[in-house]
Amino acid sequence: MEKPRERWVGREAGPIVRPYAMTRGRTRPRGVVVDLVTIVVATGRTPGDRVWLSREQRRLLELCRRPSTPADLASETDLPFRVVQILLEDLHQYGLVEVVPQTDPDEQTDRPDPRILMRVLDELRRL
Repeated sequence: MEKPRERWVGREAGPIVRPYAMTRGRTRPRGVVVDLVTIVVATGRTPGDRVWLSREQRRLLELCRRPSTPADLASETDLPFRVVQILLEDLHQYGLVEVVPQTDPDEQTDRPDPRILMRVLDELRRL
């Protein structure tokens, strides 16, 4: 008697796809790094004939019509954050989304002094 093939199926999700299958085997971004709170917005350009977008990339592009953060996009699409990060990087390389810088590099003076942070950490460890 032949043993039935094992299928990875989520009760509500249907067949489960491994994250690296959606990112073509990549596990880390290579180019522009998109963090949790980076603002991403669609440029309005259409993908050319040579650009093939996955269903997930088309959904992200649709959601990026209004400015969004990758954290919101991951929540809205039920995709792991790292997958969203890599797919957004692809869309950025295709010129379909734009990453909006959060702060001006000249405005880095409001950061706390690392010595104070270390002192606070030492005091917390004492507790």
